[in-house]
Amino acid sequence: MNKKVTPGIVLRSMCFFVGYVTTAIAFAIPGVLLYPFSFRWRYGFISHWAKFNIWWLRVTCNLRFEVEGRENIPAQACVVLCKHQSAWETLALQCVFPPQVWVLKKELLWMPFFGWGLAMLEPIAIDRGDGRKALKSLLTQGAQRLQAGRWVVVFPEGTRVPVGEQKPFQIGGAKLAEHAGAPVVPVAHNAGVYWPRKSFLKFPGVIKMVVGPAISTEGQKASAVNAQAEAWIREHSDRLLETPNKPETKN
Repeated sequence: MNKKVTPGIVLRSMCFFVGYVTTAIAFAIPGVLLYPFSFRWRYGFISHWAKFNIWWLRVTCNLRFEVEGRENIPAQACVVLCKHQSAWETLALQCVFPPQVWVLKKELLWMPFFGWGLAMLEPIAIDRGDGRKALKSLLTQGAQRLQAGRWVVVFPEGTRVPVGEQKPFQIGGAKLAEHAGAPVVPVAHNAGVYWPRKSFLKFPGVIKMVVGPAISTEGQKASAVNAQAEAWIREHSDRLLETPNKPETKN
């Protein structure tokens, strides 16, 4: 999946990065001031940062996205199990799904500006060094968020995984769904082809996201639900890599 790096790619990536960081600061400060207001107000304001940057990505880097399977998104709050390849999906999911919270490592909340904004969105921040405590926090806080009508996003691989590689799915997300009686919605995409893991560069093209049919947890163990989600995400992730969208080559 190696792509040709041109001066135009570097320049456009730099322009995106400047806007990405600048707007993170611009949104974080007033976002913190919205702390006394309801989650709906805070989320409504701060999520516009993600939507702006998806638009900014198209303007600066000629990188856009398409979604297949929007009709599979249920009306009720669900647990989203999503492939994790880059930072792109943390932005794009906010453009596709209803108001949501994320399961993330608590260290992210310590980051200046970015972490402050995250904290205002009531994420489920866990200590990965204490597996038992982390699972308990996920089940307790996750059930509360779902009951309040908020979707819960989990990256079951636990970290960003390079394109073409796979990591075993951790069972926490499926455990939460079983515990709360909520469906699981699997999501696959090929963002890592265009916005590589741990890379400054962004390549032009069309990222494809696929939303799968909801997996019911009724009468199923978390292990079975997790296996179904993993199989579906792997199958569709592989499909997207076999037939990638033709990149747009404007330089």
